[in-house]
Amino acid sequence: MKNQILGAAAFLTTIILTTTVQAANSEHVKQLLATKQCQNCDLTSAGLVMADLSGANLSGANLTGANLSRANLSGADLRGANLSGASLFGVNLSEAKLGGANLTGADLRNTYLANVELTGAYLNGANFQGAVGIPSQIASPEEFYAWGVAEGQKGNQQQAISYFNQAIAIKPEYAGAFLARGVARYQILDKQGAFQDAQVAQKLFTSQNNSLGTQTAQAFIKELQTPVNDKVSAGSPSFVEFLGSLGSILLQFFPF
Repeated sequence: MKNQILGAAAFLTTIILTTTVQAANSEHVKQLLATKQCQNCDLTSAGLVMADLSGANLSGANLTGANLSRANLSGADLRGANLSGASLFGVNLSEAKLGGANLTGADLRNTYLANVELTGAYLNGANFQGAVGIPSQIASPEEFYAWGVAEGQKGNQQQAISYFNQAIAIKPEYAGAFLARGVARYQILDKQGAFQDAQVAQKLFTSQNNSLGTQTAQAFIKELQTPVNDKVSAGSPSFVEFLGSLGSILLQFFPF
């Protein structure tokens, strides 16, 4: 019995070691961490959490399924790299070169993308929720709008406003984005900004013959014009409560 157990343990150990080798070339991982030079390396499923890879040369590398969460890849060369299914949560990719890279299904939530190069990159199914500095050309106004609503519901109003700004920059007639930005500004007590956005939203909805949108914008304007003393609470308005009344209609504006 003991021999059987030892034999099984040895068999399992062999499988584990074989799987590890198949998952990532350990020598390539060591080379990368020591020199930051690893062109065309096999780093499949490599664990590189919080690694300092700023300025690293990873062009053509296979990083399929790799875990790079919160790593520093600022200025890194990842042109032509395969990052499909990789975890890039919270990664600093500012100034990184990702031209022609495969980012299909990659987790890019909360990443920093200032001045990142993404020309020719494959982005199908990539998750950019919460990312900062998303280039306008890689997302639709509806996606920016959806991300903004999600951030607003979480209480991240400044990030929500940033997303709504990008949606509006791409699509200046996007009435829903103006209204949503007004709600976010209302949250940070920018009453003047909220009022201006609500007015623009009303005009756009009216010109687009969207009676529901027009009524919602008018109701929001009325809320903004109501003296603080006439309201139930004089504190910071609740985005969630507003969504439960007038603001829930914002969720219906994705197509516009």
